Amino acid sequence: MIEAQQLGKQFGSFHAVRGIDLQVHPGELLALLGPNGAGKTTTVRMLGAILRPTSGSARVAGLDVVAQAQAVRGKVGLLTEYPGLYGRMAALEYLDFFGALLGLDAPTRRRRAEALLRQFGLWEARERKLDSYSKGMRQKVALVRALIHDPPVLFLDEPTTAMDPQSARTVRDAIGALRNADRAILLTTHNLAEAELLADRIAIIHGGRIIAQGSFAELSRQLLGDPAYELQLGAGQPAAAVAPLLDDLVTIEALAGTTLRFRCTAPQLVNPQLLARLAARSVPVVALAEVPRSLEEVYLRIVAGQSPEAPGAAGAPDARLGPALPDMVRS
Repeated sequence: MIEAQQLGKQFGSFHAVRGIDLQVHPGELLALLGPNGAGKTTTVRMLGAILRPTSGSARVAGLDVVAQAQAVRGKVGLLTEYPGLYGRMAALEYLDFFGALLGLDAPTRRRRAEALLRQFGLWEARERKLDSYSKGMRQKVALVRALIHDPPVLFLDEPTTAMDPQSARTVRDAIGALRNADRAILLTTHNLAEAELLADRIAIIHGGRIIAQGSFAELSRQLLGDPAYELQLGAGQPAAAVAPLLDDLVTIEALAGTTLRFRCTAPQLVNPQLLARLAARSVPVVALAEVPRSLEEVYLRIVAGQSPEAPGAAGAPDARLGPALPDMVRS
């Protein structure tokens, strides 16, 4: 649904985006992450046929973003960080205006506007001028505008910026439902917890280049190594006494009182064997749980340019994720 090949944008001597390759399939949400100035917004604007690429090519919903730019704009719903609403218009009037620009007939415009305003809790404020709305309310109106023509492709740039927690959850729930429909979504956000919750895949851009790409699980394993687990034993059962029973199954990392931490490559196979072995020896087990990992930890390591082959990582990088990160950063 979204495809970019060696996409680049140069402003004078400044290369804002350098040779980006991306694919987003129907029903998939890709989170594009990166520090300020990394090239996220420039990439979105090129894919949305707002900026003309300097190099490479891109297609959205099967349409070329340069040769068929006008048709691309009709297939895309775009929410920018600064949506630029018309403050003198009431919400319903504003949505009717944009629906007409997108070629919707009057009954369809009214039906879509009402359904979306009700969904986002704005129906009661439909006749109020937009300049009287709070920042969070204006952001929701901008999202409704992006959805008014039911587009097959959505570009969402910081969609929950300035929203209170309840409004942000409403928007996240709506985005999740849209992803489950037959639609492709590209999300840029600085909210890493939001990206971890919503995204099927993650692409990290730095210095105008994609330096890592994959699912959270793939990137975690590449950067942080095999998953870690904590085994909590029953009272009076020292972990140090149990460790020799398990060291042929797992890599033991830490022992503290009745708690044992370990890593293993295939936990779905190893953990049942581990529990069966302890049960056979009447060793009481209180809990066995994976040690949580965060996207923040993965993201910061990638942006810092740490190699996936650094100590604690799981060997060579996955071929699906591209070359080793330091080489990518140097290039």
